[in-house]
Amino acid sequence: MFAGLRRLLDARIEYHRGTSLPADSVGPHLRQQMIFHVLGCSGSIAAGCRTTAFLLDDDILIDAGTGVGDLPLDALARIDHILISHSHLDHVLSIGLLADAVMRERRLRGRAPIQVHALPETLAALRTHIFNGVIWPDFTRLPSAEAPVLQLVPFSVGDRLTVNGKQIEVLSAAHTVPAVGFAVDAGVSGAWVYTGDTGPNPLLWQRLKQMKVAHLVIETAFSDEERQLARISRHLCPAALGHELAQLEGSVEVHITHIKPGEMDAVMTEIGQLATPHRIHALQAGQLIKLPTATKQAER
Repeated sequence: MFAGLRRLLDARIEYHRGTSLPADSVGPHLRQQMIFHVLGCSGSIAAGCRTTAFLLDDDILIDAGTGVGDLPLDALARIDHILISHSHLDHVLSIGLLADAVMRERRLRGRAPIQVHALPETLAALRTHIFNGVIWPDFTRLPSAEAPVLQLVPFSVGDRLTVNGKQIEVLSAAHTVPAVGFAVDAGVSGAWVYTGDTGPNPLLWQRLKQMKVAHLVIETAFSDEERQLARISRHLCPAALGHELAQLEGSVEVHITHIKPGEMDAVMTEIGQLATPHRIHALQAGQLIKLPTATKQAER
């Protein structure tokens, strides 16, 4: 018995070191925290910049931008679910490439299709514009229609999803295409909230007033000098961010994402001038956000 427990604990240690493990080597009873790995958080590409993607533990992607490509193949093959905020290329680019990379590996392991969760309009855009046999093969029918590597699963704003045992709520967003954000329930810690791409959005703050928010990942794509472009493209600039955060109660860890390359210094300087009780930082690719999911007493 003790040898078996020792193997499980060793597996947990190796998991945190980022080494390869079979999908089932770490039992859910040993997971006392959620780990959000920032694979990409830039508004576009440049050297060292990766577009939006977050890996929740080792099995759920939240958006699938270019940052996904930094994962090794065995880590890619462990991803069972992809939650997509909206259809823009910087958030969906890696879905088809991921499917192509892991198809053989998952088939050999007898793994079920990777479920891609998104609004119906977003799924329709993927079918029409990407998985159409012209831009990319239709991996919702490959390697066969009966056993594809991808399965498209619709959701609606307000849905509360159970995804591999994790509770995730679909939040509203206000963008140029149908879009959402997500709130991941981290138990005793509260919620990890990701706004997705959004301009000013009163509905978001109405919902967040009813939550305990531990970490807020919110976009600020442009500096105030580009505020007109931010308005037209339904993104935030620092001045608009200040108005939005004024609606968030308490003092929250706020992580700024989706800054365009070349705008980082200007955006963060302007954000630094905001009068706010919140603790605001620029999100960094490679960053880990760890949230305990149970109290010490509950763990015993």
